[in-house]
Amino acid sequence: MSGLLQGKKLLVTGGSRGIGKAIATKAIENGAIVYNLDLGVDPDMESMKKLAADNNTEIYGYTADVSNEDQVVSVCKEILDHAGSIDILVNNAGITRDGLMMRMKTKDWDDVININLKSAFLMSREISRSMMKQRTGSIINMSSVVGVQGNPGQTNYCASKAGLLGLTKSLAKEIGSRNVRVNAIAPGFIASPMTDKLSEEVQNNYKAAIPLGVFGEADDIANAVLFLASDMSKYVTGQVLGVNGGLNM
Repeated sequence: MSGLLQGKKLLVTGGSRGIGKAIATKAIENGAIVYNLDLGVDPDMESMKKLAADNNTEIYGYTADVSNEDQVVSVCKEILDHAGSIDILVNNAGITRDGLMMRMKTKDWDDVININLKSAFLMSREISRSMMKQRTGSIINMSSVVGVQGNPGQTNYCASKAGLLGLTKSLAKEIGSRNVRVNAIAPGFIASPMTDKLSEEVQNNYKAAIPLGVFGEADDIANAVLFLASDMSKYVTGQVLGVNGGLNM
């Protein structure tokens, strides 16, 4: 069985659930060897391994706190020693600690910035070196529509996601000459257990602001990753791909 990522090695952070899980699944279905780096072991790893075997590829799980420099340096060395090289890095790990800025605890600010933004810096620094040596690679940073337009009650989250856009564009200029591409995806409202908990009225109010009138699905983001990870986007770098149903234009 062949796919758009046949034989490519993809490393995704936060790949054990939600959008990250959809990315890992889509990559496997398209022939990639997947390295999933998360804070804990994926409880669904056995079924992911079966999916990989069915697609004549493999998935490996690693654990680390991606906001911790020592752990990132160590685990990236371990992954590169095993893989030899990484073709695609997806910086997907992220958390929220919402609250109005005037009431926000400094720890809630630091935690979000460290997990969402600092981790992308650390991971990109460690993995891009290998990509530059092999003169090929694709780095994909998971931003958000609110990183583009802001959102009350999420100053920490919005700052982290906006920071990813600056990181993306700057790094794209730094390493483009080595044929390493760097892009960002800015998802809008994606159906998830979190959105399911919202009342029907609140959901409808959100949907009313979306021109397509519906929430997206994790697969919509995974498909965007597939495009940016594959050779279909070989002339695309330094870009922000909005996947938000028209919420931001």
